[in-house]
Amino acid sequence: MSKNFFLKLVAFLLVLATVSLVGYEVGVLGERERAARLQPSYVIDNTLDKPNQVDFSIFWEAWNKVSQNYLEKDKIDFQKMVYGATAGMVESLGDPYTSFFTPTETTSFNEELSGEYQGVGMVVGIKDGQVTVVSPFKGSPADRAGLRSGDKIFKIDDTFTKDQSIEEAVKIIKGPANTIVRLLILRGDWKEPKEFAIKRENIKIPTLEKEINKDNIAIIKIYQFNSILPSEFRKAAQEILATPAVKKIIIDLRNNPGGFLEVAQEVAGWFLPKGQVVTWQDWGGGQEKKAYKSEGPSNFEKYQVVVLMNNGSASASEIMAGALRDQLGAKLIGEKSFGKGLVQEQINLSDKSSLKVTISRWLTPKGVSINKDGLTPDIEVKEATTTTDGADAPMQKAIEFLSNLP
Repeated sequence: MSKNFFLKLVAFLLVLATVSLVGYEVGVLGERERAARLQPSYVIDNTLDKPNQVDFSIFWEAWNKVSQNYLEKDKIDFQKMVYGATAGMVESLGDPYTSFFTPTETTSFNEELSGEYQGVGMVVGIKDGQVTVVSPFKGSPADRAGLRSGDKIFKIDDTFTKDQSIEEAVKIIKGPANTIVRLLILRGDWKEPKEFAIKRENIKIPTLEKEINKDNIAIIKIYQFNSILPSEFRKAAQEILATPAVKKIIIDLRNNPGGFLEVAQEVAGWFLPKGQVVTWQDWGGGQEKKAYKSEGPSNFEKYQVVVLMNNGSASASEIMAGALRDQLGAKLIGEKSFGKGLVQEQINLSDKSSLKVTISRWLTPKGVSINKDGLTPDIEVKEATTTTDGADAPMQKAIEFLSNLP
């Protein structure tokens, strides 16, 4: 381990914490001699009213003791130790949505956002401190196995999920196609949890479906606010605009776990006048909020719109639903949304590892916080509601509502 390596490691950790380095010394004369020459290192955080001095030498002391005393020295992976220390630092914040990704984990995370990966085809989140199914993708192994939004995951294979982060849970659930993952699930009305054995597959995340029904109501089902959606939505919008009889739209955001803010902002721009607020980004601490506004083209501004949502509607879905209700008066029909209104920023690091850091929270245009409480529907229709013909009850209510409007 070279002196340059240690300097780079310390510099990385200090820059990440937005602190300044007072001084440190690390020798390079062998493990024991280096430990003997190690001098205390201090970090001073000047971002607070009262500087917070932290003794950083304990890190080097522990590093050297492990390097000197561990039984199987030839099996020590020093890079893995660096990543482990970084992950532990981030984990100490106690936020399940703030995480460190190794280069391999960063690649896996980006693959999922691109729309394709290997796994069981669902999104998970943290609800009341428990790893929870946000939504299974339509037709995915998770969907076919019968998993539902709101299912609590108590155990993944032989690993209990208590105090797990999202990334730790996802890492175990995902895996090579044609392998099995076992999930111990507890549902709201079950007395005891049940185990689901699900075979992993190549998952292609659907993006959008559109239809125009016999009542000339356009139904747009959005599965995820991924990088593919803007072009898919533009195509669907042009087809709707080319049908003059269509003046009413149902936006179906059920089981949509979210995605990129910029994509939600762009899609909302088809409905909101240019310049209207789509969402507020709130950093707290008295800082000025940032407005994300519609960029247009506002072609559907005069259309009558309702939004379908449920417990699996989260993040960017909640942003769009809140924007259409606050700014257009669109009715929300279905069930209460998931309540995931925290903002994470992905920060790429020099070795292709990355951080996902909670930096702020989302508010609706009227200033209502989405996080935890979610959005309450204007017209509540439970997913499990049965109809005489076995139809989709929330969708039927949305069609009925729009059909009765002049």
